[in-house]
Amino acid sequence: MPVLQAQEKTVVIQTNVGTLTARLYPDVPNHTQAFITHAANGEFNGTLFTRVIREFMIQGGAPDSKNVPPGARCGFGDPKSEIPPELRTHYFHKKGALAAPRQNDDVNPQKKSDMSQFFIVHGKLYTHGELDTLERIRNQPIRRKAMEEFYNPVKTEIQILKQENPREYNKRVADINAKVNSVIRATPSHLFFSPEQREAYTTIGGCHHLDGTYTIFGELTDGFEILDLIADQEKDRYDRPKKDIRITQVSVR
Repeated sequence: MPVLQAQEKTVVIQTNVGTLTARLYPDVPNHTQAFITHAANGEFNGTLFTRVIREFMIQGGAPDSKNVPPGARCGFGDPKSEIPPELRTHYFHKKGALAAPRQNDDVNPQKKSDMSQFFIVHGKLYTHGELDTLERIRNQPIRRKAMEEFYNPVKTEIQILKQENPREYNKRVADINAKVNSVIRATPSHLFFSPEQREAYTTIGGCHHLDGTYTIFGELTDGFEILDLIADQEKDRYDRPKKDIRITQVSVR
């Protein structure tokens, strides 16, 4: 008997400056369904992109942004629309990622998502060297502690081997490095970019520091030029565009 697969949905976000098209991920079912329900009820229609930051993201859909006067602060979301996170390690914040905003950890340690609005990653381009540096900085404290355990106790012995038996020296050093790297990878706070992340972050860009902290439930497939246009808007001190960028309709098919 064939295995039934969840059908992938397409979302069309029409704005007064152009159209954004995205696909929704079937393996993030609660977020996808919540987004579809809000869209079907017309709750995003008439709302604004209330927060836009170039090389970061554009955020819109908040219910309090309908009919709001120019210059007013808005985009506070709706606590009644919060749902538990669905973090998936195979999704990351590349340019075009469609994700759910949330309150900060100090008031929302469960990382619950506010599905009354959404954001789309704009992001920045990284070089491979920059990604290497980010990995090294994040992992350095873990590496230092692991070296104290595996290298420091045999440091003198290893240095002697370097002079007297280079082959054995290389073997011992490789063994120590393997143990250190194993500890790093087993530590939750470690950072190693996957080949897919490196490809995306060095070609189209993204926001790596958001990975693992916000639920991603889709990605842009068309309208990247509109994403750029919105992200480049002149904005006020609250990061709200000075010229309203309005969502006229969100539909899912």
